[in-house]
Amino acid sequence: LKSLLPQYEGKIKCIYIDPPYNTGNEGWIYNDNVNDPKIKKWLGEVVGKEGEDLSRHDKWLCMMYPRLVLLQKLLADDGAIFISIDDNEHANLLLICNEVFGSNNFIQDIIWNKRVSPARDAKFFSTDHEYILVYSKNKESLTTHFLPRTEKNNSYYKNPDNDPRGPWNSAAYTCNKSRDERPNLYYPITNPYTGEKILPKESAVWAYSEETYQQHVRDNLLYWGVNGEAKQPRKKAFLSEVGDVVPRSVWSHSDVGSTQKATMENNTIFNMRAFSYPKVSTLVERIIQIASDKDSIVLDSFAGSGTTAHAVLNMNKSDGGNRKFILVEMGDYADTITAERVKRVINGYGEGKNAVEGTGGNFSYYELGNPLFMQDGTINDEVDITEVRKYVWYTETNGVEYKEDIQEKYFLGSYNDTAYYFYYEKDRVTILDYEFLTSVHKKEQAYVIYADSCALSDSDLQKWNITFKKLPRDIEHI
Repeated sequence: LKSLLPQYEGKIKCIYIDPPYNTGNEGWIYNDNVNDPKIKKWLGEVVGKEGEDLSRHDKWLCMMYPRLVLLQKLLADDGAIFISIDDNEHANLLLICNEVFGSNNFIQDIIWNKRVSPARDAKFFSTDHEYILVYSKNKESLTTHFLPRTEKNNSYYKNPDNDPRGPWNSAAYTCNKSRDERPNLYYPITNPYTGEKILPKESAVWAYSEETYQQHVRDNLLYWGVNGEAKQPRKKAFLSEVGDVVPRSVWSHSDVGSTQKATMENNTIFNMRAFSYPKVSTLVERIIQIASDKDSIVLDSFAGSGTTAHAVLNMNKSDGGNRKFILVEMGDYADTITAERVKRVINGYGEGKNAVEGTGGNFSYYELGNPLFMQDGTINDEVDITEVRKYVWYTETNGVEYKEDIQEKYFLGSYNDTAYYFYYEKDRVTILDYEFLTSVHKKEQAYVIYADSCALSDSDLQKWNITFKKLPRDIEHI
């Protein structure tokens, strides 16, 4: 995640993660426990020895906190993060997300009804749901989309009176308000079939003013039953006038898929049970429908079996989009399962009646290189200094592409009328002095120069508009 920041900070529209639920289960390929060797190693090196004495939940929070901080940095101002979780850490995740993203940026706690049938091994209750916590980077800037209408949505619209305007659904014409509170909504209306004057029931008033009611009559929007047998009207809403669907906070397995469907999907892709407890691609597709545009970048930093890439590729195929995905996986199955699934989705998978056509598309596979900086903040001598120069340029310019200038050895580039110099030598101390200034040939309004030390006075720095940054202390570490 740190290596992504220079190029992608503030550019990810949609993040979906399915982190370990901390159930204590260590018997499957995606170790779901804080005793995973990689997490234990991280706790010892990053958190420190105090990590050894933390409880199971404290360790989980120590693992999640810095990752969420980095994900918050990567998230675009109009973007959102969706996090799958169950009861083991749900309460703790709410608290930590309120701290990292701000409680004012909480959007929703979605309930995913994940099971088609009850769990056979349930002792007290069959746990049929999980949660998906949703937070924004900035709620005021967040942009999302309604869901496209489905045949199921449209099936609720009928036309019992053969209205020429087409199928319609009806809404109640009353609301539960007291007549003392809304006296203007308490008035008699006329049943056109019987001529009878109708008043709302004792505990209700009409949902519309008398003027609006008269307009509804003129527009023929009131339905009194097939032969006028209803005691009060209902208001027609025509299918042709209805837009897309507002997402709801409870997602049924019949709409977004189930855990059983996820297992079947995975088994079809790999012709074997390659991964336990994967998420189903249609669940992540729902998230992408809501939270991304057709050219967005979608990130999953607990990539697992690669479901998020599968969902992005499916969405691009279905709507002609050009979304890009970034998957991050630290497990040793990143190439054999995660990347392999993406290849098969792109090229097609399954046999016979289970064959699924490929989505098309492509991806690149990278392994993380050596760290640029050591634990004490010094530059790692084992890395190519060009990579350090590139990193410094990224951090100074917020992601402008680095192009090396071979004419000036220490020159990084110019940006916003400022020339940047990285005066570093592996085997000797570098000094920003008058001799070095004679090698500076770029003419700019200001200069930023990195070196081990500075021999120029403050007045000289001010005179030539130079900002000195000490190596490696003043390199922005992330």
